[in-house]
Amino acid sequence: MHASNKQVVVVVDDDPALLRSIGRLLRQYEYGSVLLPSAEAFENLHDFGSVVCVLLDINLGDRSGIELRHDLTTAHNSVPVIFMTGNDTPAVRTAAVLSGCLAYLTKPFSAQSLMEPLARASAA
Repeated sequence: MHASNKQVVVVVDDDPALLRSIGRLLRQYEYGSVLLPSAEAFENLHDFGSVVCVLLDINLGDRSGIELRHDLTTAHNSVPVIFMTGNDTPAVRTAAVLSGCLAYLTKPFSAQSLMEPLARASAA
């Protein structure tokens, strides 16, 4: 993963521009990041040692971020998850909250709306 002892945020989104943007934002706040473009790339990640949080897009094409969250739970991985979506609906929001997310962000979101739950995850 990373040789430094930075706190790492895993970001999973199929929008390359958004991944780059969030990566820059995380660097500004002194977080390390692992930027993944697909559910498949996330499923192949096995080292969560320095990961303080996973920022998961809900709509990932072939899989839902909510499904990936359930996979983490099934694997007894309790890493905090923040969901983000550009398609906010009451049903999606309810499913996300019921899956046990730390926060639910609607795109576009402010830096502050991401940093507040990240600070909580980092402090845990």
